[in-house]
Amino acid sequence: MITIKKSPAADSRTAQGPVSRMELIQSSKLHIKDVGKAMMFFQEMLQIIGIKHDYTKLSEHEMFYKDFRMWQKEGFDKKSEWYDMHIKNERHHLTEHCPDDVNLIDVLEMIADGVMAGMGRSGSVYIQDLDPEILQKAYRNTFELLQKQVVVEAE
Repeated sequence: MITIKKSPAADSRTAQGPVSRMELIQSSKLHIKDVGKAMMFFQEMLQIIGIKHDYTKLSEHEMFYKDFRMWQKEGFDKKSEWYDMHIKNERHHLTEHCPDDVNLIDVLEMIADGVMAGMGRSGSVYIQDLDPEILQKAYRNTFELLQKQVVVEAE
């Protein structure tokens, strides 16, 4: 959970009555600190997905290796058992399987995966088109994800 303090004096729309210069500075610093806490929350999420990325290539390695060998002989087939499991369990395959609770962390992982795979494997990348509805949903879900983490201390 992210614990913050109320800071109504940081905004003219929520300030109640006159606000002194010092009170505005203090409230602004409090808000800046709170945004930093939110960014740390996202940073922690990014670190976790960076570590867990493509975990099914290792946790289900026998199945992956069998399909990989088949693809080398016959060409890539999206109908393989491993690939189906992989895109459903790995949240960043948004063009193939978008989770209901998709968020911007998933979008960033998809971008990182595409760039790193392309550059590391062939030396070039291509941008996959992403449905604008997925981006809107990811934005809303990320907003709600953060909101659920915030607890405002009682005064």
